[in-house]
Amino acid sequence: MTQQRYQNGKQVIRRWDEVFKAVTAEPRRQLVISLSDAHPDETVPLPESAVNPNVPRDPAVLRQELYHCHLPMLSDHEFITWDAEPLVAGRGPRFEEVAVVLESLQSNATDMPEPLVFGCQRLEQERQERRSDSVTE
Repeated sequence: MTQQRYQNGKQVIRRWDEVFKAVTAEPRRQLVISLSDAHPDETVPLPESAVNPNVPRDPAVLRQELYHCHLPMLSDHEFITWDAEPLVAGRGPRFEEVAVVLESLQSNATDMPEPLVFGCQRLEQERQERRSDSVTE
């Protein structure tokens, strides 16, 4: 029993480490959000689905970073699937593990410190909607 708990604990730690590593880069967070907004069986076009609307990037540079860094990392952990031509991404078998972290942050936008919300379009929108809902109740 103790050995099983130890093995399960190690597996959970590894999975959490992979999830947090996945959300450490803005293009990866934006891609997860874009995929969350899409139908589960749909793919999203890249690089545009990995761009923060408040901070536009050079599409050619972002495309190269996605191709060589971000997409392989997310794919290796089965959070996404992707194709090079055309460059698109879809949900992988473990997508929900990473999506739930960003969804949890969004659902708690009203409780987050202002410096983490201001400038993030999605969190600003979520905070505004939740405040509007509480006023109408």
